[in-house]
Amino acid sequence: MANKKIIGLYPGSFDPVTNGHLDIAKRAFDICDELHLAVVGNPSKRALFPVEERVELLKKTTKHLPKVKISSFDGLLVNYAREIKANIIFRGLRAVSDFEFEFQMALINRSLHPGIEVVFLVPNEKFIFLSSSSIKEVAKLGGNVKGFVPAVVQKALKRVY
Repeated sequence: MANKKIIGLYPGSFDPVTNGHLDIAKRAFDICDELHLAVVGNPSKRALFPVEERVELLKKTTKHLPKVKISSFDGLLVNYAREIKANIIFRGLRAVSDFEFEFQMALINRSLHPGIEVVFLVPNEKFIFLSSSSIKEVAKLGGNVKGFVPAVVQKALKRVY
């Protein structure tokens, strides 16, 4: 990709966005000419926040990154990658179990869209244990999520719980 514009896509449910997600986004941002963070509207998962609110929370938490575009999509990831002309998909890995699933998905995506590369990024070790599911559980049970999510997400979680 020497002289080619690098357009990255970092998809996820971001329900809610965590500091781990933002760490991966910053690492991806440093690699790209343009980075798209895309909220996946997955109807098979019951989300805490509607897609529109997740998009807004991402916009608020990434406003310091000027090359970042926030959007949402439904359907196949590779179709959305084609639509925005992405040539790299970024995925975060926290554990070996993440790798097994993500590796399988990368192979499927490459077979569906041979022009796309998948790059796995590992978050800073202080965020390695974070997941949206664990954040929701802590918040639901009245625990403090400060340091795990941005302040705007903390407020959104308090509003919901």
